[in-house]
Amino acid sequence: MRKNIVSTGAGEAGHSEQRLSAGIVRSTTLPDGLRIVSNLVPYVHSITIGLWIDAGSREDPEGSEGLAHFIEHVVFKGTKKRDYVEIARCIEQTGGYIDAWTTKEQTCLSVRCLREHLSLAFDLLADLVCNPVFPQDELEKEKEVVLEEIASVNDTPEELIFEEFDRRSFPDHPLGTPILGTEKSISSLTTEKIREFMRRHYVPSKMLVTAVGNIDHDELTEIASVCLGTWQTETLEESRQTRRLFDISAYKPFSVTLKKKLFQSQILLGTVMARDDQRFWAFMVLNAMLSSGMSSILNLELREKRGLVYQAYSSLAFLDEVTTFNIYAGTDKGKAKKTLETISELFTGNTLKEPDPAELTAAKAKMLGSLIMGMEKMTRRMSHIAQDIFYYGRYLSPAEKAGMIEAVTAEEVAMAVDALGIPERLSTLIYIPGR
Repeated sequence: MRKNIVSTGAGEAGHSEQRLSAGIVRSTTLPDGLRIVSNLVPYVHSITIGLWIDAGSREDPEGSEGLAHFIEHVVFKGTKKRDYVEIARCIEQTGGYIDAWTTKEQTCLSVRCLREHLSLAFDLLADLVCNPVFPQDELEKEKEVVLEEIASVNDTPEELIFEEFDRRSFPDHPLGTPILGTEKSISSLTTEKIREFMRRHYVPSKMLVTAVGNIDHDELTEIASVCLGTWQTETLEESRQTRRLFDISAYKPFSVTLKKKLFQSQILLGTVMARDDQRFWAFMVLNAMLSSGMSSILNLELREKRGLVYQAYSSLAFLDEVTTFNIYAGTDKGKAKKTLETISELFTGNTLKEPDPAELTAAKAKMLGSLIMGMEKMTRRMSHIAQDIFYYGRYLSPAEKAGMIEAVTAEEVAMAVDALGIPERLSTLIYIPGR
């Protein structure tokens, strides 16, 4: 079975490999440094394009936190060719849609549309990054929109506790600042700050195009060359500098309990480790064991067996220089102590250090199922290609990923648990109901 999953020979391709086939993936780098990666999926009638900028909230200058995310908003407020209404209607009137998002390390502008509207879609994306005009009245209105977004996070304890946990985990470093910024930093943003950020980071050498669907790579490359290949940018020396890395020795475990105006206690545990690609897939399998579905260890131990929580899950974030691991749980104030004790027992006992073979097999099956079903979602395919390139520097085929998942052993999962350094490197942040 495993041989079929990882096989690449055309003569021995079985049912498993057919389900894992990514189709044709091609890559081109233009003379100006713009990278273009396409994944042909001939059985769909649409295309999904992502224009990625390798700059996220960790590139925000001090005092201008939230700038990368704010730019993602305001490029939609008008260009030299289109006003904000024309931008909104451009793709939507053809039956497609446009979206955008910002993470700690990247920004993405994305369009999904029918195959025949490829040129229009790419022209719109290029227009947004090359020709924004930033009308002052629109900037001020969008500041109010982002301030409402920040207020929404502040009203959502589950989101807020993650932001505060990052701030305490990455002291005095951009990784610790919220992607949205703060009320003060957003209010201080100016057109000059926006344009300076874009001159540094919105340059072809820091951009990536990933396109998935019924798409011809040569046609895409030609369109990209026309729209972005001759883009004249003022390349600042700062744009060539590497991002400021986090010194892992600056991470100091903490244990903090705060009173908040809420009805349910919020618990977040976690740690920060130096990046180690050798452990990537072991961590992924461990995360699936803990948190993938109703049969996951956290759900069974905390909810089904003990009735301690309504929701509990783990999460991983793989960044340039660090990996972060978290466990979240929402519980009644009177059950917080027992919840913490139960989670601790999972990591100090044999449940994870000597994983049950059935649990390990189930976790891998969940990951493989998610991988196969995820390939049916074009936006997810498009994003996964970009994530591979930003993290590994290259595209990883589904069959290659499946092979890495299957290869993870119980011993490697145990080593991943040990690498977390629990309890020595474990941090805990708890919100309890109070005034």
